[in-house]
Amino acid sequence: MSGLLFISLTGAHDLKHFLENFVVAKRNDANPVTLTCRTNIEGPVTWKFHGAELEDVDIEDNVQQNGPNLSVSEVDKPMLGKYSCWRGEDILSSTYLLLEAEEEDTSDFFSINCRAKSYDCNFSCAWVPKGQYPVRLGLGRDCSEGGKTCDWVSSDLIKDGRFQFEFYHSLSPYTEESTKLELTAEAIVNLSILRRTMRFYVRDIIIPDSPKIVSCQEGKEDLNVTIDAPSSWSTPHSYFSLEHEIEYILKDDGTSGYSSSGLIPKRISKLRVHSRDPLVPSSWSEWTPWKNVTC
Repeated sequence: MSGLLFISLTGAHDLKHFLENFVVAKRNDANPVTLTCRTNIEGPVTWKFHGAELEDVDIEDNVQQNGPNLSVSEVDKPMLGKYSCWRGEDILSSTYLLLEAEEEDTSDFFSINCRAKSYDCNFSCAWVPKGQYPVRLGLGRDCSEGGKTCDWVSSDLIKDGRFQFEFYHSLSPYTEESTKLELTAEAIVNLSILRRTMRFYVRDIIIPDSPKIVSCQEGKEDLNVTIDAPSSWSTPHSYFSLEHEIEYILKDDGTSGYSSSGLIPKRISKLRVHSRDPLVPSSWSEWTPWKNVTC
C-alpha cells in the first residue's frame, strides 16, 4: 500500500476558520433540531437569523421557540446559517446550523496525505487547499464518532502551498500492529459539514527521509558504498532496518545501473541512494542528491 492516503476538497464558503459552536442537522430527518441559548441569565430571549428577526425571514414556519431554545424542523439549505439569541440589544450567544453532507458528496471533497518518517509516535498530514475552507483533523475513535472530547487539530500554517497537521499516537513501535489509527477530517463547505474517516496502520504511511552516503571505498573489483539511515529513522537500526538502493552512472557510456548490495562497479561518475523498510515494504524515500565519485 502506498504511503499516501487521499481524501479531496472542492467547493467553498466565506467561512475562514472552523466554527466553535454549531449544530448539525441530517437531511430529510423528521426530528427537529434544537438550538440552545447559552446563558445563565434568566428571562425572555429573542432569536435572530443572520441578524434579522425570525418573523422577517422566510423560515418562520420551520422554527418554534421553546423557552430560551429554538427548534428548527425540516431543515434544508434556506435554514442554514447563523442563529443568535438576544435580550434587548445584547447578544447572549450564537450558533450555526449546518447540514450533514451525504456520503456520496464527501468522496471527492478531501485531498489529504499522511506520512510517518519512522515508527516513532508521531506523523504528519498535509492538505492541499483549493479554496478557503475551514478544515480540521482529529485522531481517535472519539473523533470518528463525533464525541465531545475529541482533540481536533486545525492549521493556519501553509508550507509549500499546503496546510500542515502534526499528530501523536501511543502505539508501541516494538510490537506488531494490530490496531489501525483512525483519522477523521471535517470541512465546512457551503454551510454543509463534510466528514470522512480514514483507518490505516502506521506501516501504511511510512516514508523514510533520504539516507546518508557516508563513504565510497575502492576494493579489488568493486566500489563499496557505506550508507547510514537518516537521523529521523527509528533506533536501534539493528531492529529497525532499512533497505538501500543505489543508482549509478557509468563513466564509459553514461548508462545507469542499480545495486541493492552496497557494491557497485568501478569507473562510475556519480551515484545516489534511496531507502525503504524492507519488511513492509514501505514507499521509497526521496533520492539523495547526486554525489560525484572520486574513489
